[in-house]
Amino acid sequence: MEYRRAKVQGGTYFFTLVTEKRQKILCLPNNVFLLRDAFRYVMQKHSFIIDAVVILPDHLHCIWTLPEKDQDFSTRWRLIKSYFSRRCETILPENISISKQKKQQRAVWQNRFWEHLIKDEIDFQNHIEYIHYNPVKHGLVKSPKDWEYSSFHRSVRQGIYDIMWGAGEEIIFDDHIGNE
Repeated sequence: MEYRRAKVQGGTYFFTLVTEKRQKILCLPNNVFLLRDAFRYVMQKHSFIIDAVVILPDHLHCIWTLPEKDQDFSTRWRLIKSYFSRRCETILPENISISKQKKQQRAVWQNRFWEHLIKDEIDFQNHIEYIHYNPVKHGLVKSPKDWEYSSFHRSVRQGIYDIMWGAGEEIIFDDHIGNE
């Protein structure tokens, strides 16, 4: 079966990207800065809007809106992943020296990523909430406000969320919301 991606010019998409073998490298401080740099670098050449994002130790979720006459999210992801992979700090296995690893081409990301074309405003809101609640879902924090690597804080500043949203409650999402 051949996999086909839904491509719509100017579309809004939810994405999930996962590190190779679920390496917990994305939240290392230097790698967070590097990932931000990768996004900025690609956005300068191929614009898009990041509507929401969360970076977790071994995966990330985000929602992008592409320019009106553009549907090419795959090139953007290829460039982001490549930029990050060439420069990132990975956790070395204990039995591999740094010089030996430099000779090997290490995989940082799983080859594929998952995308979902956002259908309407309700779908958009559900996926944004899924993104912002994801660190709680994974047991990393008790409240979205406690996770540093999330657009939740931007949404609070914009008055979209109260700072205590998602704190002290379990939010259950339908099976069709999010994917990892």
